[in-house]
Amino acid sequence: MLYRLRGAGYQGYLVGGGVRDLLLGREPKDFDIATDARPEEIRELFRNCRLIGRRFRLAHVRFRNEVIEVATFRALHEQGDDADEESEEREIENGRILRDNVFGTIEEDAWRRDFTVNALFYNVDDFSVVDYVGGMADLNDGVLRLIGDPEQRYREDPVRMLRAVRFAAKLGFIIHPGTEAPIARLASLLLEIPPARLFEEVLKIFLGGYAVQTFEKLRHYGLFAHLFPQTERSLAHEEKGFPITFVARALENTDNRIAEGKPVTPAFLFAALLWEPVRERAAQLRTEGADEQVATQQAADEVLARQIERVSIPRRFSVPMREIWQLQWRLARPGGKRAWRLAAHPRFRAGYDFLLLRAESGEIEPAMAEWWTRFQEGDHTDQQGMVDKLSTPRRKPRRRSRRRKSSDTPSGEA
Repeated sequence: MLYRLRGAGYQGYLVGGGVRDLLLGREPKDFDIATDARPEEIRELFRNCRLIGRRFRLAHVRFRNEVIEVATFRALHEQGDDADEESEEREIENGRILRDNVFGTIEEDAWRRDFTVNALFYNVDDFSVVDYVGGMADLNDGVLRLIGDPEQRYREDPVRMLRAVRFAAKLGFIIHPGTEAPIARLASLLLEIPPARLFEEVLKIFLGGYAVQTFEKLRHYGLFAHLFPQTERSLAHEEKGFPITFVARALENTDNRIAEGKPVTPAFLFAALLWEPVRERAAQLRTEGADEQVATQQAADEVLARQIERVSIPRRFSVPMREIWQLQWRLARPGGKRAWRLAAHPRFRAGYDFLLLRAESGEIEPAMAEWWTRFQEGDHTDQQGMVDKLSTPRRKPRRRSRRRKSSDTPSGEA
């Protein structure tokens, strides 16, 4: 692709996280390209190209089984440039960039990027790295630094605060003091970001293999409370003198599965992140007289309704989340033929894994999780024996009747 751009008379460079990761000796997740070709010119050059985005106009070019993102160099934004702010190609409201498709040079584009280590360009002509912002020095020092004034850059796009935390956790870098200082103070700016966009950011945060470290940093800077306020309130108190550890264990499990190449689903992740508020609300409803099934259903409805005001959750994930939660009380009652029906449930494995995490975190006694483990490992005869043992009621010990002695007969009775 780069050579085709060059052959057509355009500039073309690898840029961003792919270059950064290569320089760090990591395997890049993907590659982005920056060019002076306009989006329409890119589409003419690559027939398998699709233009996307309103805020930033980008070209997605399919290359074999991958999609390569190609962006046109963008121009610097000068504060106080009213003509630019009111143009059709650049829209800024209260300091936040809503749309920016004003194009510029490679150097201007470097200064418009977020972090210095993400603003390195790789030139395929001479295999050199082009660095306008000191990114190589920060890369060698393990420092994550915003380009430009941090407060202004966060106000332009508050999601940069989430990106700062995510990159610091992923790369093991320290956040530069100037980049770090405004985060806690400006965390509430996340309330201005559309819930759908925050959903995509949450997936990047927690499904990147560094969920535990990122979670801790998000809480440290006060960002997590603006993503999952109900969960933050639940985690703020202890239960029976111990901190609630379920979320941390679930995130650790997610990281382990990613490291082992196993699949992970956003439904399980979000079910874990919201379980504490669901559990607490369900317990409250039970004290008010609701049975366990109704309490869980109502709690799920209420918690999800509040959550999607901050971070949207598509229905394709919220439905399995509800099923995982409902399975928790059903798995606690496996007697009769119910055990086989539950084992055949399409969400059984997710519900069972969820049950294991609850047992590991000390929320429930391990005996029930161990029962289901043995049930899955046994043959039909073993399973029948386990179910029969649960289904057989305990016989109450018989009370001996004492015959009344004649001397105990009350006076006046024969």
